[in-house]
Amino acid sequence: MLTAVLRGSEVAMHTGLRSLRALSSLANNGSCQILKSPPLVSLDLLEDWTCRVDQDRQKTVSIPNHSNQLTAALIDGKAISEEIRSKIANEVNRMKSSIGKTPGLAVILVGNRRDCQIYVRNKILACEEAGIRSEVVDLPESCSEDEILSALSNFNENPEIHGVLVQIPLPECLDEGKILSMLPLEKDVDGFHPLNMGNLALKGREPLFIPCTPKGCIELLLKSGVEIYGKRAVVIGKSNIVGLPTSLLLQRYHATVTIIHALTKNPEMLAREADIVVAAVGMPNLVRKSWLKPGAVVIDVGTYPIEDSSSDQGYRLLGDVCYGEAINVASAITPVPGGVGPMTVAMLLLNTLESAKRFYDFS
Repeated sequence: MLTAVLRGSEVAMHTGLRSLRALSSLANNGSCQILKSPPLVSLDLLEDWTCRVDQDRQKTVSIPNHSNQLTAALIDGKAISEEIRSKIANEVNRMKSSIGKTPGLAVILVGNRRDCQIYVRNKILACEEAGIRSEVVDLPESCSEDEILSALSNFNENPEIHGVLVQIPLPECLDEGKILSMLPLEKDVDGFHPLNMGNLALKGREPLFIPCTPKGCIELLLKSGVEIYGKRAVVIGKSNIVGLPTSLLLQRYHATVTIIHALTKNPEMLAREADIVVAAVGMPNLVRKSWLKPGAVVIDVGTYPIEDSSSDQGYRLLGDVCYGEAINVASAITPVPGGVGPMTVAMLLLNTLESAKRFYDFS
């Protein structure tokens, strides 16, 4: 607990320093610039939810009184993903029997973060089940950028590899942006290439790949018969991996989208207006029932491990949403685990299959 508090204080301190630097830059450079607006990167802040959670715990939350409480329907991501993965396996078999080729996925893992190791293991197992060839390069945390770029270069040039991903987050000593920019657009099955993200944002453009988790969230809504067109959606969290692309994708489906982040004022009030809530912060039980309007559909992306001696793994996962409270307010909700996670893996397999089909001109 003490370690967590100290870490939260350290993050808050770094956030404050970055804010001061950005504001100082504006003050010092504003007079010699043609425009008042600064470079956008100078406005970037580390999103720190620890201060928000501490503030919320210190105040009494007014919880709306719902006389007719609901029991939310379960959006079963595991079942939906298994159906999708079965179809992917059939397509892989058809490709192999027709042209003698199979899709190939390469993963670069840096360091020994337990969650990253679990994610990569699950992806490789899923590849095996679907008949997709996979390769993993496992590098120590002390590795250099050149070692990662060398592995990337090898995969980029390998015609039997159709998807390449670098498991993130990377150690802080590495330039994540520089490394990810070396991914070729046509093999960026994670969908993080700037051109993929830009095409996702622009009307009339089609990205080669949509980021896996946002794509999985939308598929869960569509498979569950949830109407998106014209609905109010709130995305909690604005990360490049989930929050931002999810908000863009929801807009492409004609939802009216609001993003809530760590500095948003009155987040509960904004969230309560939403028909669809997507929580993607990684802060356990952040979203209480006071954040939800009756009948809202809730997609919980967050996964946070906590120690649990009764579990075989020694831990269990919590989501961003307080599930026990939300099921009495929402009309439908994804569980953690078993909701978004399996869909993310399924979308990665699908992106890899689509990349291979494009490469071999196979339809």
